[in-house]
Amino acid sequence: MTNPTPRPQTMAEKILSRRGTHTVYAGDLAVVEVDQVMVVDSIAQSFIQRMQQDLGATPKYPERVSIVIDHVAPASTVSVAQAQKEAREYAAQTGVRLFDVGRGICHQVLMEEGLARPGWIVLGSDSHSTTYGAVAAFGSGMGATDIALAAASGKTWLKVPDSVKVTFAGDLRPGVTAKDVALEMIRRLGADGATYQSIEMHAGDRFTRGERMTLANLCVEAGAKAGLVVPGGEILTAYGYDIPEWVYPDEGATYVQSIEIDLGTLNPRMSAPSEVDNVFDVAQLREDLRDVHVDQVFIGTCTNGRIEDLHAAANVLRGRRVAPGTRLLVIPASSQVMEDAMADGTLLTLQRAGAVLGTPGCGPCMGRHQGVLAPGEVCVSTSNRNFIGRMGDKDARIYLASPAVAAATAVMGRVALPEDVPGQGEVA
Repeated sequence: MTNPTPRPQTMAEKILSRRGTHTVYAGDLAVVEVDQVMVVDSIAQSFIQRMQQDLGATPKYPERVSIVIDHVAPASTVSVAQAQKEAREYAAQTGVRLFDVGRGICHQVLMEEGLARPGWIVLGSDSHSTTYGAVAAFGSGMGATDIALAAASGKTWLKVPDSVKVTFAGDLRPGVTAKDVALEMIRRLGADGATYQSIEMHAGDRFTRGERMTLANLCVEAGAKAGLVVPGGEILTAYGYDIPEWVYPDEGATYVQSIEIDLGTLNPRMSAPSEVDNVFDVAQLREDLRDVHVDQVFIGTCTNGRIEDLHAAANVLRGRRVAPGTRLLVIPASSQVMEDAMADGTLLTLQRAGAVLGTPGCGPCMGRHQGVLAPGEVCVSTSNRNFIGRMGDKDARIYLASPAVAAATAVMGRVALPEDVPGQGEVA
């Protein structure tokens, strides 16, 4: 339904209006052009089946479709290998982009390849497609059927979401990161506090693109349909004239909820089992879990596998060793991240500390390979979910933290802050 009297719009309303046929507001139904469709290997077989058998179609705009082999890469079983083979063959037949094993995690790769731009609509067959909101693209996850329809027609339909306004004020204390900010935001909103809503984050010139990706990535853990960061700072430099003036929210736009987070009051945060919004100060959990041994530490994923994340971990680990009985897995988010970490010596620092380095991709995040947890094991991860059974056995426990906290935990063998590491701050 078209509203007869124009009124101030949120970012979500503006993007969906521009990519559609008329001005829309929260609650309206919109049919919109899709700028990029992303398919991951774990859903590729279903996507191909929908396209070929159910729709009898090929992608309308092959250049707008990307298949990324990242979730179980390299293949772990014969059936997975067969599915990936079919994905490669489909890409060759139809002309869609294929990012094969080793290129990296879908969201990181699309961002590096310029396939998510300000004002675009990017749909992915992965729930963390909210990540594209880091550059003011309306990114959202959908299932195989909706993704196939978008690829076949070049369009999708959806209900325009209400918006939640999150304003960041002040400056971060040393040692506090965007991961901590995101976890605090989820704690404040709750795991279902923004269900089918757009979280619109007002950060001013704070945060790099990578940090904004972390913020947008975790919005889905509050149930959000999209997570949009208002352009500023590094984004203005990196994207320049690609940022349309209309993408900014209007003064007076309507929000269903508004919260403000004073960055200067935050300490490092950690999400405890088994819900992402179960958030505490790391200092508190350090005391509560003083006698709990951490079996595995995982640094990587679409949340925290970027070069700045590996740098943060290396700064803690340089000249030190992972604690006996603790495994440290480090998996860069992309081949570009890996190359950068090779060039500046970061990977050597991590390996010398005892880290096991993995192929760029999702790794053990979804519990299918490269670090599955055994019954009763404890893991501190820089990933985005700590649900029961997420990384392996249902009796394993997962804690979510920043790369620096994860690295400190690896050195100490228990939940720790960087300042707990002997000699931290000294030149190793």
